[in-house]
Amino acid sequence: MKAIHFGAGNIGRGFVGLLLHEAGYEVVFADVNSALIDALHAAPSYEVHEMGEGARQHTVRGFRAINSATDTEALIDEIATADVVTTAVGPNILTFVAPVIAAGLARRSASLPPLAVMACENAINATDLLAEHVHSHVTVADWPSISARAAFANTAVDRIVPNQAADAGLTVTVEAFHEWVIERGAFGDAVPTIPGATFVDNLEPYIERKLFTVNTGHATIAYLGSRAGVTTIAEALDVPEVVASARSVLEETSALLVTKHGLDEAAQRDYREKILVRFSNPALLDTVERVGRQPLRKLSRHERFIGPAAEIAESGITPVALLGAIGAALRFSVVADEQSVELQRMLRAESAEHLVEQVCGLDQAHPLFAAVVLEVRRAQGL
Repeated sequence: MKAIHFGAGNIGRGFVGLLLHEAGYEVVFADVNSALIDALHAAPSYEVHEMGEGARQHTVRGFRAINSATDTEALIDEIATADVVTTAVGPNILTFVAPVIAAGLARRSASLPPLAVMACENAINATDLLAEHVHSHVTVADWPSISARAAFANTAVDRIVPNQAADAGLTVTVEAFHEWVIERGAFGDAVPTIPGATFVDNLEPYIERKLFTVNTGHATIAYLGSRAGVTTIAEALDVPEVVASARSVLEETSALLVTKHGLDEAAQRDYREKILVRFSNPALLDTVERVGRQPLRKLSRHERFIGPAAEIAESGITPVALLGAIGAALRFSVVADEQSVELQRMLRAESAEHLVEQVCGLDQAHPLFAAVVLEVRRAQGL
């Protein structure tokens, strides 16, 4: 069995690539980073070090690597004969991955089983987005036959992979906990063999539970920690006000999830408390700057703050704690992060109403609009 994984970075090597390797796949990493590809070419193996309860150490062997910027034809050939294609590149990069997947499907023999395609990104239904991008590179006449050669399945992924030590090389340090949930229905009777993953009939509760608990909580702690002047997530969780605010945020999102998806209230409470313990793991050395980067994306309409806050507001309840976290996100200022710089420029140059419409995707008639406008004005010092 062969799996092509786009994104040979820390998440690719320390999470998705590792689970595919342990499932028995020959993993072919594809990346545009030539130095990383050269390092993978030169290495017979790499290590994955887990931190936390139940931690294990892993050695990954038998992988290959392809430079997706310079060896496109070789990569297309690999996709044409693969069993699985996965990504961990970021939702905004899927558009650049799609053309080579489309070409690989076009070159794939119709006699082979459908190629399992899964975008393992921190976004809702990222594989649907990838499928749309692939579709855009195929003619209308060819799409029925090309699409029949692939099974596009959405996933929910969860594993903290922090910044790595400067001298780590290919070694990746990750938390021991992981969760990879995949929708079963896309595959029919040909479900891929991945023992480290969980296949479910209805993915939406898992996606939203993860996004509105893990991602919302993580980013909340990062933005509030940045405001408190600390460097790491573990340090932020030593600040009582940060912990109290994060708990309040997760109580709001948990109430939404319990009502919307019928989750067990006690189980969800235990889930969010476990997540706070995961975040506090000092061995991971995760920084508020890393977790908080790309605030424009994280403040967008269907992401971790505006997504749940909008649904709560639509039910007639004011999401007070989430609005506080949104206010902290608006003040996140890191010169090394392009989106942070752009957000601060917009706060100086744009009206609050325009920013909320453009960044948060809320129109003036939405019940959350006025409250977020107020947070923007506060961040503008008005």
